[in-house]
Amino acid sequence: MSFLVLLLALWVEKFSALRHQVQRDGFFLGELLRLERSGKVHPWWTLAVVVLAPVALLVLLLHVLEPVAYGLLALPVHLLVLVYSLGRGDAKASLGPFRDAWRRGDDQATLHVAERDLGVVADEPHSLLVRVQGNLLWQVYQGFFAVIFWYFVLGPGAALAYRLVALCGEHSQQPALKARAEQLRHIMDWLPVRLMAMSFALVGNFLAVTRVMLHEVLNWHISAAHLVARVGRIADDIPEEEDSQRGLGRLDSLWELLLRCAVLWYAGFALWTVLV
Repeated sequence: MSFLVLLLALWVEKFSALRHQVQRDGFFLGELLRLERSGKVHPWWTLAVVVLAPVALLVLLLHVLEPVAYGLLALPVHLLVLVYSLGRGDAKASLGPFRDAWRRGDDQATLHVAERDLGVVADEPHSLLVRVQGNLLWQVYQGFFAVIFWYFVLGPGAALAYRLVALCGEHSQQPALKARAEQLRHIMDWLPVRLMAMSFALVGNFLAVTRVMLHEVLNWHISAAHLVARVGRIADDIPEEEDSQRGLGRLDSLWELLLRCAVLWYAGFALWTVLV
């Protein structure tokens, strides 16, 4: 059933507005803020309440539903949880205003739009473009690839846990809680981001990516965002110095690289489903 749900989630992602209707974080963020404001709850206990409790309830619900009607009642729950767990926003569409400002040659507008729409800050255009390219790779990885990895490996509970931990890390106003959430996310990103990097090798510049991964594959301290950005640019043969218009066009080639990775992953999931 996992592969069927992954296919349905892909259809929802491309052709339906269900994602925007399902991804409502108001209640979760409200509970997170309430626990933070109480000031009496230990960060690990807060994470247990806002992450483990929903995951435990989901696992219990699926345990009840899966034996009924050959698991058909559990199918919509799987799909809704997976869709909710996908990343927020549209990584490709959010680049539109940035592209327009860049093509106009307005450096100040470009810097402003990048910070406003993408959360990317830089001092000058070249470093900004490099960071925007890395941000695209990171957003697609954490919004799609990491989620479907954990869903396929451990089920909807793991996919939901990944998204809730990510939300805690992004929205927490308590430094201790934010740090704990980022630690958990680093642990959950360690394996899928390396699988993503090796996928880049298979669909991009194999030798260049392999040389980098020989040094970084066991590096516990490198962040997932830094690794996926670095390896993705290497896989797409992006040089350190490049003219501005060609660099902007690299956003499209990086998107194509990500699409090839998605096809590779789905082919792997299909093969695993058939053989196992």
